[in-house]
Amino acid sequence: MLSGELADGRAHFDQAIALYDPGSHRQLATRFGEDQNVPSFAFRAWAAWLLGYPEAALCDADEALKSARATGQAATLMFALHFTAHPLILCGHYSRASAHLQELGALAEQKAAPFWTINRTLSQGFLFAVTGEPSNAVEMITSGIAAKRAINYTLSLPWWLSQLAVAHVDLDQLDDAQRCISEALDAIEKTKERWCEAEAYRLAGGIALKAAQPDVGKAQDYFERALAVARQQQAKSWELRAAMSLARLWRDQGKAQQARELLAPVLRVVH
Repeated sequence: MLSGELADGRAHFDQAIALYDPGSHRQLATRFGEDQNVPSFAFRAWAAWLLGYPEAALCDADEALKSARATGQAATLMFALHFTAHPLILCGHYSRASAHLQELGALAEQKAAPFWTINRTLSQGFLFAVTGEPSNAVEMITSGIAAKRAINYTLSLPWWLSQLAVAHVDLDQLDDAQRCISEALDAIEKTKERWCEAEAYRLAGGIALKAAQPDVGKAQDYFERALAVARQQQAKSWELRAAMSLARLWRDQGKAQQARELLAPVLRVVH
């Protein structure tokens, strides 16, 4: 899933969930760090949202947290609180996501778990970025990225850099935004973590339009690249965002009919 093969990833999570037996498999948490049923539901929630099924994503996020609480394992619960916050934020359930992150922060402090403190910091920064607190977002995401790099942990680095770029844009810090989105795109190529590739290209297009001398041609190229990647990955949620960005650009260029024709089929298939 993280490499961008979203439908195949979701199918494997389906298999993992079907194969899981609490009596036989819950004890494996001592070997792998958390009860493996919980990551299956948590990451399937991400896959569902990306593929255009937000309601299914919310159901899986709820199941991941419910299952985590049932294990009585702090490590499993911290995993669930962090990773289920993301589909909640992406679906606009900000207050629920905030509650997850508050609980995660308290539990990570209680258990002296700096790894989960770092992840909580990053997720809180993401929440700040989408709820109109860009200064707090920059502070927390920058801190979280530095902490991740200090332990050579690269998972989701393209995503965090993209969200840092968003916060810098909201503060009119366009040079910083351009630096961050360039780093995000470089990280995607280096790590091959492509699940957020389409969104990174879309954000790059938006930054190109906000420059002191807007580069409309470059923005269109980025939006079209975002659309192509989203379609190749079957990432309907990213496809909708990319199509909306490109449609707005075309509308502003007097191409309203082209914009409508672009958006109509996407809207019909996003559930």
